[in-house]
Amino acid sequence: MKNDEFKVIEVKSRILEDNAGAADAVRSRMREKGVFLINLMASPGAGKTTLLARTVRELKDTYRIGVMEADVDSDVDARTLAEAGAKVIQIHTGGSCHMDAAMTQKGLDEMGVDGLDLVFLENVGNLVCPAEFDVGANKRVMILSVPEGDDKPLKYPLMFQVSDLLLVNKADTAAIFDFDFERLRENVAGQRAKVSDASGEMQILPLSAKTGEGFESWIRWLKTEVSAR
Repeated sequence: MKNDEFKVIEVKSRILEDNAGAADAVRSRMREKGVFLINLMASPGAGKTTLLARTVRELKDTYRIGVMEADVDSDVDARTLAEAGAKVIQIHTGGSCHMDAAMTQKGLDEMGVDGLDLVFLENVGNLVCPAEFDVGANKRVMILSVPEGDDKPLKYPLMFQVSDLLLVNKADTAAIFDFDFERLRENVAGQRAKVSDASGEMQILPLSAKTGEGFESWIRWLKTEVSAR
Protein backbone atom coordinates (compact mmCIF):
# COMPACT_ATOMS: atom_id res chain seq x y z
CA MET A 1 0.00 0.00 0.00
CA LYS A 2 1.32 3.43 -0.92
CA ASN A 3 1.84 6.04 1.79
CA ASP A 4 -0.46 8.50 0.00
CA GLU A 5 -3.42 6.12 0.41
CA PHE A 6 -3.82 6.90 4.09
CA LYS A 7 -3.18 9.74 6.49
CA VAL A 8 -0.36 9.52 9.00
CA ILE A 9 -0.80 11.43 12.26
CA GLU A 10 2.22 12.15 14.44
CA VAL A 11 0.36 12.02 17.75
CA LYS A 12 3.24 12.98 20.03
CA SER A 13 4.20 15.98 17.91
CA ARG A 14 0.61 17.23 17.97
CA ILE A 15 0.34 16.72 21.71
CA LEU A 16 3.53 18.69 22.32
CA GLU A 17 2.42 21.46 19.96
CA ASP A 18 -0.92 21.80 21.74
CA ASN A 19 0.86 21.77 25.09
CA ALA A 20 3.22 24.54 23.98
CA GLY A 21 0.26 26.82 23.26
CA ALA A 22 -1.30 26.04 26.63
CA ALA A 23 2.04 26.69 28.35
CA ASP A 24 2.31 30.13 26.75
CA ALA A 25 -1.19 30.89 28.06
CA VAL A 26 -0.16 29.89 31.59
CA ARG A 27 2.94 32.10 31.39
CA SER A 28 0.90 35.04 30.17
CA ARG A 29 -1.62 34.65 32.97
CA MET A 30 1.05 34.36 35.67
CA ARG A 31 2.77 37.46 34.29
CA GLU A 32 -0.47 39.40 34.53
CA LYS A 33 -1.01 38.18 38.10
CA GLY A 34 2.57 38.93 39.12
CA VAL A 35 3.15 35.33 40.20
CA PHE A 36 6.46 33.50 39.78
CA LEU A 37 5.89 29.82 38.91
CA ILE A 38 8.52 27.11 39.38
CA ASN A 39 8.27 23.59 37.99
CA LEU A 40 10.15 21.39 40.49
CA MET A 41 11.13 17.99 39.11
CA ALA A 42 12.96 14.99 40.57
CA SER A 43 12.92 11.24 41.06
CA PRO A 44 10.85 9.69 43.86
CA GLY A 45 12.80 9.97 47.10
CA ALA A 46 15.07 12.80 45.95
CA GLY A 47 13.67 15.08 48.64
CA LYS A 48 11.26 17.39 46.81
CA THR A 49 8.79 17.70 49.66
CA THR A 50 11.45 18.06 52.37
CA LEU A 51 13.16 20.77 50.33
CA LEU A 52 9.88 22.57 49.65
CA ALA A 53 8.79 22.44 53.29
CA ARG A 54 12.08 24.00 54.42
CA THR A 55 11.83 26.59 51.65
CA VAL A 56 8.31 27.56 52.67
CA ARG A 57 9.30 27.89 56.32
CA GLU A 58 12.24 30.13 55.45
CA LEU A 59 10.34 32.36 52.99
CA LYS A 60 6.76 32.48 54.27
CA ASP A 61 7.38 35.85 55.93
CA THR A 62 8.81 37.24 52.66
CA TYR A 63 6.49 35.78 50.02
CA ARG A 64 2.96 34.45 49.89
CA ILE A 65 3.61 30.92 48.66
CA GLY A 66 1.41 28.36 46.95
CA VAL A 67 2.22 24.73 46.18
CA MET A 68 0.53 22.42 43.69
CA GLU A 69 1.32 18.91 44.86
CA ALA A 70 1.08 16.43 41.96
CA ASP A 71 0.92 12.73 42.78
CA VAL A 72 -0.60 9.64 41.27
CA ASP A 73 -2.44 9.26 44.58
CA SER A 74 -2.36 10.20 48.32
CA ASP A 75 -2.21 13.58 50.06
CA VAL A 76 0.64 12.95 52.51
CA ASP A 77 3.00 15.52 50.98
CA ALA A 78 0.27 18.14 50.63
CA ARG A 79 -0.44 17.93 54.36
CA THR A 80 3.26 18.40 55.13
CA LEU A 81 3.46 21.55 53.00
CA ALA A 82 0.25 23.00 54.39
CA GLU A 83 1.65 22.57 57.90
CA ALA A 84 4.81 24.41 56.77
CA GLY A 85 2.71 27.44 55.88
CA ALA A 86 1.94 27.21 52.15
CA LYS A 87 -1.38 27.47 50.38
CA VAL A 88 -1.68 23.96 48.94
CA ILE A 89 -3.75 22.06 46.44
CA GLN A 90 -3.41 18.32 45.83
CA ILE A 91 -3.52 17.17 42.21
CA HIS A 92 -4.11 13.48 41.51
CA THR A 93 -2.91 12.72 38.00
CA GLY A 94 -4.88 9.50 37.66
CA GLY A 95 -1.84 7.46 36.73
CA SER A 96 -0.23 10.07 34.47
CA CYS A 97 3.54 10.22 34.91
CA HIS A 98 3.77 14.00 34.46
CA MET A 99 1.94 17.31 34.58
CA ASP A 100 1.20 19.16 31.35
CA ALA A 101 0.20 22.79 30.84
CA ALA A 102 -3.55 22.16 30.80
CA MET A 103 -3.37 20.23 34.07
CA THR A 104 -1.25 23.00 35.57
CA GLN A 105 -3.77 25.64 34.51
CA LYS A 106 -6.55 23.61 36.12
CA GLY A 107 -4.55 23.37 39.33
CA LEU A 108 -3.90 27.11 39.35
CA ASP A 109 -7.59 27.81 38.79
CA GLU A 110 -8.65 25.53 41.62
CA MET A 111 -6.02 26.80 44.06
CA GLY A 112 -6.46 30.47 43.18
CA VAL A 113 -3.35 32.59 42.71
CA ASP A 114 -4.69 36.01 43.69
CA GLY A 115 -2.56 37.31 46.51
CA LEU A 116 0.30 34.88 45.89
CA ASP A 117 3.85 35.83 44.93
CA LEU A 118 5.49 32.45 44.39
CA VAL A 119 4.00 29.12 43.31
CA PHE A 120 5.75 25.76 43.14
CA LEU A 121 4.49 22.85 41.08
CA GLU A 122 5.89 19.73 42.71
CA ASN A 123 5.75 17.55 39.63
CA VAL A 124 5.25 13.79 39.62
CA GLY A 125 8.38 11.91 40.69
CA ASN A 126 9.98 10.98 37.38
CA LEU A 127 13.08 12.02 35.42
CA VAL A 128 11.62 11.23 31.99
CA CYS A 129 8.12 12.49 31.16
CA PRO A 130 8.12 15.76 33.16
CA ALA A 131 11.14 16.93 31.16
CA GLU A 132 9.16 16.73 27.91
CA PHE A 133 6.25 18.95 28.93
CA ASP A 134 6.47 22.71 29.35
CA VAL A 135 3.94 23.64 32.04
CA GLY A 136 4.30 27.41 31.61
CA ALA A 137 6.68 27.91 34.53
CA ASN A 138 9.12 30.80 34.75
CA LYS A 139 11.87 28.35 35.69
CA ARG A 140 12.41 24.61 35.67
CA VAL A 141 14.33 23.40 38.71
CA MET A 142 15.42 19.80 39.15
CA ILE A 143 16.66 17.96 42.21
CA LEU A 144 19.23 15.18 42.02
CA SER A 145 19.93 13.41 45.30
CA VAL A 146 23.45 12.18 46.01
CA PRO A 147 22.39 8.51 46.45
CA GLU A 148 21.15 8.52 42.82
CA GLY A 149 24.71 8.95 41.56
CA ASP A 150 26.70 11.48 39.54
CA ASP A 151 26.04 9.58 36.28
CA LYS A 152 22.33 10.44 36.06
CA PRO A 153 22.88 13.07 33.31
CA LEU A 154 24.11 10.27 31.06
CA LYS A 155 20.95 8.22 31.64
CA TYR A 156 18.32 10.99 31.59
CA PRO A 157 19.85 13.69 29.36
CA LEU A 158 16.70 15.67 28.53
CA MET A 159 15.99 16.56 32.16
CA PHE A 160 19.47 18.05 32.49
CA GLN A 161 19.17 19.83 29.15
CA VAL A 162 15.89 21.64 29.83
CA SER A 163 16.31 22.56 33.50
CA ASP A 164 17.45 26.03 34.58
CA LEU A 165 18.91 25.04 37.94
CA LEU A 166 20.18 21.80 39.44
CA LEU A 167 19.90 21.27 43.19
CA VAL A 168 22.02 18.40 44.48
CA ASN A 169 20.23 17.30 47.64
CA LYS A 170 21.64 15.15 50.47
CA ALA A 171 25.06 16.68 49.80
CA ASP A 172 26.05 15.77 53.36
CA THR A 173 26.17 12.11 52.29
CA ALA A 174 28.52 12.59 49.31
CA ALA A 175 31.46 10.79 50.95
CA ILE A 176 29.31 7.80 51.85
CA PHE A 177 28.08 7.33 48.29
CA ASP A 178 31.38 8.22 46.58
CA PHE A 179 29.63 11.06 44.74
CA ASP A 180 31.96 13.17 42.57
CA PHE A 181 30.68 16.73 42.08
CA GLU A 182 33.27 17.52 39.42
CA ARG A 183 32.26 14.44 37.42
CA LEU A 184 28.62 15.53 37.74
CA ARG A 185 29.47 18.98 36.37
CA GLU A 186 31.29 17.41 33.44
CA ASN A 187 28.38 15.08 32.70
CA VAL A 188 25.86 17.92 32.84
CA ALA A 189 28.00 20.17 30.62
CA GLY A 190 28.42 17.36 28.11
CA GLN A 191 24.66 16.82 27.79
CA ARG A 192 23.86 20.53 27.50
CA ALA A 193 26.50 20.96 24.79
CA LYS A 194 24.51 18.55 22.61
CA VAL A 195 21.49 20.85 22.22
CA SER A 196 21.43 24.30 20.70
CA ASP A 197 18.58 25.62 22.87
CA ALA A 198 20.09 24.72 26.25
CA SER A 199 20.71 28.01 28.03
CA GLY A 200 24.46 27.63 28.47
CA GLU A 201 26.07 26.39 31.66
CA MET A 202 23.58 25.36 34.33
CA GLN A 203 24.16 26.45 37.89
CA ILE A 204 24.56 23.53 40.29
CA LEU A 205 23.89 24.05 43.99
CA PRO A 206 24.82 21.31 46.50
CA LEU A 207 22.68 21.38 49.63
CA SER A 208 20.95 19.34 52.28
CA ALA A 209 17.25 19.94 52.81
CA LYS A 210 17.50 18.02 56.08
CA THR A 211 20.45 19.79 57.74
CA GLY A 212 20.23 23.14 55.94
CA GLU A 213 23.76 22.87 54.56
CA GLY A 214 24.07 25.07 51.44
CA PHE A 215 20.43 26.11 51.66
CA GLU A 216 21.22 29.82 51.71
CA SER A 217 22.42 29.61 48.08
CA TRP A 218 19.03 28.20 47.00
CA ILE A 219 17.15 30.88 48.94
CA ARG A 220 19.36 33.60 47.43
CA TRP A 221 18.74 32.24 43.91
CA LEU A 222 14.99 32.24 44.52
CA LYS A 223 14.92 35.80 45.81
CA THR A 224 16.98 37.01 42.85
CA GLU A 225 14.70 35.32 40.32
CA VAL A 226 11.45 36.45 41.94
CA SER A 227 12.70 40.03 42.19
CA ALA A 228 13.61 40.02 38.48
CA ARG A 229 10.22 38.74 37.28
